[in-house]
Amino acid sequence: MRNDLNWLINRINGNGVPIIIDGGMGTQLQSSGVPMDGKVWSGRAVLSHPDAIIDAHKAFIWAGAEVIIANTFAAARHMLEPGGLGDYVREINLNAVKLAQQARDNYAEQPVAIAGSICEWAPTDSAKWSNAKAVGDSAREQAELLAEGGVDLIALEMCQEIDLSIAATEAALETGLPIWIGVSAKKHRGCNNLSVFDYSELDFESLVKALSGYPAMMMNIMHTPVTDIDESLTIIKKYWKGPIGAYPESGYFTMPDWQFVDIIEPEELAKLVRGWVDNGIRMAGGCCGLGPAHIAALRQASDN
Repeated sequence: MRNDLNWLINRINGNGVPIIIDGGMGTQLQSSGVPMDGKVWSGRAVLSHPDAIIDAHKAFIWAGAEVIIANTFAAARHMLEPGGLGDYVREINLNAVKLAQQARDNYAEQPVAIAGSICEWAPTDSAKWSNAKAVGDSAREQAELLAEGGVDLIALEMCQEIDLSIAATEAALETGLPIWIGVSAKKHRGCNNLSVFDYSELDFESLVKALSGYPAMMMNIMHTPVTDIDESLTIIKKYWKGPIGAYPESGYFTMPDWQFVDIIEPEELAKLVRGWVDNGIRMAGGCCGLGPAHIAALRQASDN
């Protein structure tokens, strides 16, 4: 049974204390000793390490997260099938939601919403999986599974390529669930303009402009270096008139493992988030590299 989301909607659209969400699920699993898969990263963990997933959710809930994101970032067919797990799309998605629900039901002492993550990226260069139709069909299948499993909302994450992002967004909206649109930016060396995270040739502003017309609950700056959040926020506010969230990354990725190098200190993240809240964001948390200690620091800063 889904939660009543009025409390979440009212907070996001209000002027008071911002919503605090969780940190990076994949990197939390990795830091706890769960091996990452060379194709589907944390997606296989639903099958191999379900207890570790519950523990990760529990750690974020106890740190103060009010929204937890199910471990489905790498669970769409366009990710799982190239990684040899195409027969497990349904099982992985439904079980990932169930694990998040178990953690919430067993460990939350306050309302906690569950988001299902969908990402457009595929672990292959094959044209079969990297075109808008394939991503749209895959996202539609996954969104329907997430809705069936009982998520409260769908979080589109790491939107980067306009045609793929549009396909995934439109597929998610078909469920009738609230959606978050998560865009990822990075200032690449030698580029004057802010680009998307993985592709220096793709303009971040063009992506934001293309997605700003969709009826999302919120647009999030996510999996973006902390140093690029301010510029990303300025660009988003030019086109998007709804609530904005921010959950940055820290460190860097070398497939299949996150490199915990120069990770921002929790207190420093909390200080930056206070500035972002003053600039209008209504939700904050962490992505890759940021764990329960970071979320606890955000929770403490938010409560004071």
